[in-house]
Amino acid sequence: MASARRSGKLPPRYSFALNPYQEARFTRCPLCEQTTRLRKFVLFVYIERFAPMALGKACRFRTRCELIIVHQDELEHELVIALETRDPGVIGNEYAVLGTVDGKPWRKALEEGHPPVEDAFDHVADFEKEYDLHYEPGGWERA
Repeated sequence: MASARRSGKLPPRYSFALNPYQEARFTRCPLCEQTTRLRKFVLFVYIERFAPMALGKACRFRTRCELIIVHQDELEHELVIALETRDPGVIGNEYAVLGTVDGKPWRKALEEGHPPVEDAFDHVADFEKEYDLHYEPGGWERA
């Protein structure tokens, strides 16, 4: 059996879902229907025609399911802010959230300056599983 291509050198961790719906905030886990909490993660984001980047982001998280839910509109807003000063020409390019970055080395890198990308991969854990979210609003419909 062929292994899937991995970005990071750490073992895969967490499940991931990108929420494209602005009207649904997934305060309940779509897997177990229990309450999610806000937790900050350092996401490893690949942006087309740009270097991979680590982005600190508060996400919905269900500890028991180890599911991270990222709201697409919030993520894209934070990417725009981060890219405005670095390379405004790549704003709007395709992107993919590939995993998480270990927080301690990320904070140290922020204090000392950004490490080379090769070193960053030593602290990246890919996602174990990715989910597609589907949402159908409730309410009245015409017959």
